[in-house]
Amino acid sequence: MRLLVTGGAGFIGSNFVRRVVDGSLPGIGSVTVLDKLTYAGTLTNLNNLNSSDYAFIQGDICDSGLLNGLVSRFDAVINFAAESHVDRSIAGAKDFVQTNIVGVQVLLDAIKGSEKDIRFVQISTDEVYGSIETGSWTENHPLLPNSPYSASKASGELLARSYNRTHGMDVVITRCSNNYGTHHFPEKLIPLFITNLLEKKKVPVYGTGKNVRDWLHVDDHCRGIHQVLMNGRSGEVYNIGGGRELTNLEITGLILYAMGADESSIEYVQDRKGHDLRYSVDWTKINDGLGYEPQVKFEDGLKDTIQWYRDNEAWWKPLKNR
Repeated sequence: MRLLVTGGAGFIGSNFVRRVVDGSLPGIGSVTVLDKLTYAGTLTNLNNLNSSDYAFIQGDICDSGLLNGLVSRFDAVINFAAESHVDRSIAGAKDFVQTNIVGVQVLLDAIKGSEKDIRFVQISTDEVYGSIETGSWTENHPLLPNSPYSASKASGELLARSYNRTHGMDVVITRCSNNYGTHHFPEKLIPLFITNLLEKKKVPVYGTGKNVRDWLHVDDHCRGIHQVLMNGRSGEVYNIGGGRELTNLEITGLILYAMGADESSIEYVQDRKGHDLRYSVDWTKINDGLGYEPQVKFEDGLKDTIQWYRDNEAWWKPLKNR
């Protein structure tokens, strides 16, 4: 299989690519990364990938001229490319609409125009469901996004679904829980809190800290995506969960404890606009159908993530300070 990974210099995409190159995710003959290299995508995420089966192209998924001449070289495309920070989408939604909706349309049209049977995997998020007080979302739950970010992701995946239904294209969609792990841009909760504590700064907790998220190690997410890529049914949606729900205050406490800090390091800040209370996905479908289940225990994954940031200040400090 010749695989194109868009957004492959970002957090999740680069983790996926590294695991393809090192053989952890088998069955892929070659992988090419296409990335615009915006603020959250950096070539330092792809250092030391010197395999002849790996290539990098700098480019924008909204560039139809580039995509129309590129995608026919591949057997499958995984689209990680996205604007993904909720706070930034609240400040201004334009870039989110452009990348997360228009970019998906350009990719889909390029694949359609190639007249090849190319599998397209759209990476989405549990945030498209909105918020849920009790229980967990199955893939058939209505999409009720509450932020410009999640609305743009919902729109992108609905476009992808429509190309499967209208044009018969081989499209599969995944919706994941909150990811954590190495190479995570330090604007998201876990890397922000870790790096703030390493810099002797306080950690900002929104509102009362009672918002609940399901946490998924990036390695487990990559394994789930790989299973969907190789064996997922065309036209289907698969939830990929981590199985560990924590309030923001609980995860803050675990980080503080692991780093030898206490509650005096917490700074409560004004709550985010439209802040979803709780996310929870039911991942029975991918478990029963494809054999997926998370393997990384949260405490172990968090410990390893903290140590990685301790050891890689040269990676995160320039990104955080620019």
